Amino acid sequence: GGGVVAYSEAQVDASKTSVQLNEKDCKKKRVVVLGTGWAGISFLKDLDVSAYDVQVVSPRNYFAFTPLLPSVTCGTVEARSIVEPVRNIIKKRNGEIQFWEAECMKIDAANKKLLCRYTVENNLVGNDEFSLEYDYLVIAVGAQVNTFNTPGVLENCHFLKEVEDAQKIRRSVIDCFEKAVLPGLSEEERRINLHFVIVGGGPTGVEFAAELHDFVQEDLVNLYPSVKDLVKITVIQSGDHILNMFDERISSFAEQKFGRDGIEVQTGSRVISVSDKEITMKLKAKGEICSVPHGLVVWSTGVETRPFVKDFMGQIGQANRRVLATDEWLRVKGCEDVYALGDCATINQRKVMEDIAAIFKAADKDNSGFLTVEEFKDVIDDILERYPQVEHYLKSKHLRDVTDLMKDSEGNDIDKVDIEGFKLALCQADSQVKNLPATAQVAAQQGAYLSKCFNRKYKRKDNPEGPRRFRGSGRHQFHPFQYVLLVVSYARGEQAAAELPGDWVSVGRSTQWLWYSQTSELAYSGVGGIRLDSKIHFRKRFKPHLMQQQRT
Repeated sequence: GGGVVAYSEAQVDASKTSVQLNEKDCKKKRVVVLGTGWAGISFLKDLDVSAYDVQVVSPRNYFAFTPLLPSVTCGTVEARSIVEPVRNIIKKRNGEIQFWEAECMKIDAANKKLLCRYTVENNLVGNDEFSLEYDYLVIAVGAQVNTFNTPGVLENCHFLKEVEDAQKIRRSVIDCFEKAVLPGLSEEERRINLHFVIVGGGPTGVEFAAELHDFVQEDLVNLYPSVKDLVKITVIQSGDHILNMFDERISSFAEQKFGRDGIEVQTGSRVISVSDKEITMKLKAKGEICSVPHGLVVWSTGVETRPFVKDFMGQIGQANRRVLATDEWLRVKGCEDVYALGDCATINQRKVMEDIAAIFKAADKDNSGFLTVEEFKDVIDDILERYPQVEHYLKSKHLRDVTDLMKDSEGNDIDKVDIEGFKLALCQADSQVKNLPATAQVAAQQGAYLSKCFNRKYKRKDNPEGPRRFRGSGRHQFHPFQYVLLVVSYARGEQAAAELPGDWVSVGRSTQWLWYSQTSELAYSGVGGIRLDSKIHFRKRFKPHLMQQQRT
């Protein structure tokens, strides 16, 4: 009897505790995260989930280590080595994160609601659509391939955005070689089947071209010796150089390396159509239109905004923009409590000239109408943090300090400046405003930054840590997001090219190890669960005849 009573009392206490916990959870602000890519997973990894009701919506139930997708296309790394199930990642958070495998179809900004749909085609019963309410929304859905409405691209080109894309390319490359060695084909037909065309000279296109060249030279020539001299790889770029978003030294290194390796680079060429047999392009220099036969085309020309994000942009007054705009704290402009990061958004950096009068007034403590060097120094740190383009401008002019800008019209140092002289000193700084590249590094850093802001949201409400508010009083609640530059573009085999902080560029064999160390750091700091296959370190490859389709 005593045992029954004790059990009964224990059950009553447990039910009370459960009710109390549920009431406590109801008081938590709900954070809904859209997407399980670099930005979303990095945000979830560091977020204090005990302070929020966290829910994740994504049609992809795994995280993919996208920097290694070009390596998957040629077997340098197996697909299973670069993916991690989302539920394994959130399981480490003691079940405090809920995950829904669905796609967001619409954001109702006015009512803070999401319309979602389970998109996997099957005959399972139940409603596929559901809605979610949110207090804070984090949009981290990435972007989709931009075809620029070029005829034939969707039907006849491969893409390289998802793991499935890499596996499809991998199979198609082998199919091209198998078809080329069949008896009864002319040499011209074999050449066409082995002509691999990459449209787009950005990081993804260049890395895939390099991986494909290595794959052919190190493996396929030994397996298909009869056609080893018929393989051709062509990179088509509409701009004047490949990798033109990086330092020109990196572009030059990649172009020279490709030239020595026999990879043809056609710059100044715009693709106007793609068929199953040939690709048609217009040469800008001559204005001529030419067609080139191909065996396989990989389209890697950039990204565009997803449809439901475009619809959301129309609701908040950003209909005329190409990409969702945020401020320097990753808050969506025109919509409260919504954040966007990664490839789906761009930071709209405020111009220093928009606030030049307010900056001068804040620095001119004695209201003399002139700014002394000492007064300038008092606001330098806040200026550099709030307007990072000023620091970029100093570096471009090889100036060590902002005070070096205080010169007269003849270039002589001066002790003080008026408002017009101050404007003259900083008028060129906004020319250094640049959009961040759509890379995994940027997305991962933004996710980690935003999680820290959420973790300290209430602590910093009354104790702000950010730079001075030049328009108004006090300081900003948080430091603005600042991207730490470490851009590495893999060029070929055991050589790479890297753009480093401080206007440094590294090229050559040793830089390959820097590339490996960077991918390892992203893997372990970004999600903490990715298994890097040892084959990446030794560049061992799969045997084509033993290749089996991997299911993610």
